Amino acid sequence: MTFNTLNYQMILMLLLTGIPIWASGDEPETAAIKVLDQFMTAFNARDTEAWSDTLHYPHVRFASQTVKVYPDPASFKRTLRFPSLIESGWHHSAWTQRSVTMASPEKVHIETEFERFNDQNESIGRFQSLYIVTKMNGNWGIQARSSLAP
Repeated sequence: MTFNTLNYQMILMLLLTGIPIWASGDEPETAAIKVLDQFMTAFNARDTEAWSDTLHYPHVRFASQTVKVYPDPASFKRTLRFPSLIESGWHHSAWTQRSVTMASPEKVHIETEFERFNDQNESIGRFQSLYIVTKMNGNWGIQARSSLAP
């Protein structure tokens, strides 16, 4: 069974038993996946504030043959991303695969694949990436990400 299959089975079991899925005592893997869900939701909504809130700072991004370090939320929010994505035909993205490769009580590495879609819900690209999610001051957030996307 893959991680995703086990994760869906766990969520179904928790829904059927009435136990809150995202309780504050989440296991690191569950908490990290929840942050990735929040990240994608905010990204697709083009909500820079909510998107920024899913990250830990300093935040590091490896993509397009560059390394960007955002020391704080303000520096992240100042960088315009959506105009160039929209010009490329992008409308929204979705996770197609997420697999925890390493986990500790304070850090989780997640190998991912995401797909970009146009406004007709047609695929315009699929890309592999790695997300490092950390727990700081009791909160989980994405500390670093590396993508093969342009």
